[in-house]
Amino acid sequence: MTIAFNRHDETGYISPLAGIRQKTVVYGERTLMTRFHLDKGSDLPLHSHPYEQTGCLISGRLRLTIGAEQYDACPGDAWNIAAGLDHGAEIIEDSIALEVFSPVREDYLPGRNREK
Repeated sequence: MTIAFNRHDETGYISPLAGIRQKTVVYGERTLMTRFHLDKGSDLPLHSHPYEQTGCLISGRLRLTIGAEQYDACPGDAWNIAAGLDHGAEIIEDSIALEVFSPVREDYLPGRNREK
């Protein structure tokens, strides 16, 4: 079953890493959207996964590493990360980002994602 509409609220977040909270807000058959709250001074270590990832910074500032490139992201900036490409982030200011994953990340589905 997919979620076609989801009203915003601040409940249901998990913390897979210190300073990073995430919540899947909506998903369909081929895409899934996750909202991330990122605390200043936190890091998202370099990693890769088999999902294409498209994101937009809603508020704050990030230093993104995508492949061999670094980008200083400000509100309104957007990115796309190919499946299998190393990427990570340094959180410069408290930030909120929205990211869409394709195909759907089964581990991010409500009730299936777990804190690490």
